[in-house]
Amino acid sequence: MRMANWLIAVGVAGALLTTALGRHRPVTVLDVLGCVLVVASGLVLAALRRAPVPVLAATGVCVVGYTALGVAVPALAFVVAVYGGFRAGHRRVTSGAAVVMLAALPLAVLVSPAEEAARAAVREAFAQARGVLELAWLVAAGFAGEALRQAERRADEAERTREETARLRATQERLHIARELHDSLTHQISIIKVQSEVAVHLARKRGEQVPEALVAIQQAGRAATRELRATLDTLRQDGDTPPGGLDQLAELLAGAEGIGLRTELTIAGERGDVPEAVGRTAYRIVQESLTNTARHGAASTATVHIDYRPDALAIRVDDDGAATPGVPPVPGVGLLGMRERVTALGGRLRAEPRSGGGFTVQAELPLERVG
Repeated sequence: MRMANWLIAVGVAGALLTTALGRHRPVTVLDVLGCVLVVASGLVLAALRRAPVPVLAATGVCVVGYTALGVAVPALAFVVAVYGGFRAGHRRVTSGAAVVMLAALPLAVLVSPAEEAARAAVREAFAQARGVLELAWLVAAGFAGEALRQAERRADEAERTREETARLRATQERLHIARELHDSLTHQISIIKVQSEVAVHLARKRGEQVPEALVAIQQAGRAATRELRATLDTLRQDGDTPPGGLDQLAELLAGAEGIGLRTELTIAGERGDVPEAVGRTAYRIVQESLTNTARHGAASTATVHIDYRPDALAIRVDDDGAATPGVPPVPGVGLLGMRERVTALGGRLRAEPRSGGGFTVQAELPLERVG
């Protein structure tokens, strides 16, 4: 783009200088100075895109200057600058500059040091053409610049529309995938839930002792089905009940008890107005912590502590597993998901082995930043 600007500027300057030298050779200092202004009026156009108003003023000064010095060259550089001013959206300033130029050029001709006969011829030609030719050039340049500016604006708007359409399609595709995943998981979990309920029913009907693992599978299937339905309601934006919250913590811990993990829940402070987003995040942190404890921690006990503070909700989950103190955990999908949720709410999360053994997950979620 810079190279194109310089090519245009050099081309205009060369054309104007050729015109000036073709009409008369510089013989005085004023003639040389006039030719310098002619070249300058063209070269300054290289900065037209970056600074259209200063370039408009500079070309106007150069045109009036070399006209006053007796160099009879068309005001081509100024016409190009008018075009650039309209294209950049400076309609009022550009229109005002054009009017000033139309008034200043006759005065420049009057003070020109050219011979009287030449000056008279210039004045006559200028008087005949000023009202039509130069005004027509300025108007044409103005309309051309404005038309191009509007075309560029429409092109930008079309580009933004395409980007918004692409984002919308991506969002719809993600929603479609989420629904497909929900339907698939719901089907499989429903089979597991039905089979476990049938097994529990038959065992009780026969008077046999129901295995704790089978009861845990039954309860987990029911809970998973409820969560999947609640999640789908949220995706469809037609459900008011969030998938999991502080009110479901006791049920969550009971499910962990069913798989052999002893749990203890302690609550401190008075529960105030906790935003739904904070409640859901707290639930997910406890859920993911207990899941990691059951799967990887080789723990037998987990304690969950909820602290309601005036400006924050603090969650702490400790277990007595086999985590090695001082060894940082390998961040899996669960830990990354927790960190993303906490960061989105402007909170802090710490997950690491405890000095006395086991693992701890601590989170602090601000209440005042969620609206």
